[in-house]
Amino acid sequence: MNEQTTHPAADETHPDDVADNQGAGGARLSKLERLEREGDIAADYLEELLDIADLDGDLDMDVEGDRASVQIGGADLSQLVGRNGEVLEALQELTRLAVYRETGERSRLMLDVSGHRAQQRTRLVALAEKSIAEVKATGESLSLEPMSAFERKVVHDVVAAAGLSSESEGAEPKRHVVILPA
Repeated sequence: MNEQTTHPAADETHPDDVADNQGAGGARLSKLERLEREGDIAADYLEELLDIADLDGDLDMDVEGDRASVQIGGADLSQLVGRNGEVLEALQELTRLAVYRETGERSRLMLDVSGHRAQQRTRLVALAEKSIAEVKATGESLSLEPMSAFERKVVHDVVAAAGLSSESEGAEPKRHVVILPA
């Protein structure tokens, strides 16, 4: 089953969207400014959430490539990560919705809590490199275990950088990466 995403046509602009993408004096915001604004909106939302949950956390906002990124660090925030990152995934989606509510634009914001995604990325890069070596040695495709969209993206990026191809197969929650031989 293929994932499909619909995007509004480029010429469909709502007046509120234009206002949200304009800075002082009506000038359109640059891509960097829009991403920084996404990070600010996300940080405000997450600060409120942390206050409601009575959790202490330090927020760090950044722009990484073409995405706003927010990291929450602090004492024990494991309840914001959950088992296998499930709570983190849900919290990221809620934060993206909060950004959408304010801007009218879909957000690709990445959220990390206590370095969970950074650790996950390191583990996934190692798994992908080991799997790539196996595919090159055997000349046969290799199916990996089911992964979240974030995990699959990391693996696809490593495979592409190694000069091989990969594809996602299956339906959630059993969607997985297949690494193809050259």
